[in-house]
Amino acid sequence: MSTRRELRVAGQAEPISHFTDAVEAGGFLFVSGIVPVDERRLLVGGDDVVAQARCVFENMRAVLAAGGCTFADVVKVTVYLTDVTDRPLVNPVRQEVFGDTRPASTLVEISALVIPGAKVEVECVALIPK
Repeated sequence: MSTRRELRVAGQAEPISHFTDAVEAGGFLFVSGIVPVDERRLLVGGDDVVAQARCVFENMRAVLAAGGCTFADVVKVTVYLTDVTDRPLVNPVRQEVFGDTRPASTLVEISALVIPGAKVEVECVALIPK
């Protein structure tokens, strides 16, 4: 029988809708989309997509850790950008956090994110180590 556990992680902004930071189920950790905000839900990084991406991945690191995972355990990542031409700016940040790990990946351009001024949102799925 499969178990399901919802995770709310200290230091993360309170969800603005009916969701949680991550859900552990079936040996995987499903991490909700993370936008570049601090714990008060204020935009981090201003208009700088690189600074925003760094914030997103630091918040993701905390959520992964709360579920017993690291970036090396991520098997799928989805990146949402409000301007796809920012991809070459965000890629080096991804390479820093993932190192030698290469998860399956999707990158999508979207018209807007829920936080005004946010340029990037990232979600992922990680395999929980035994």
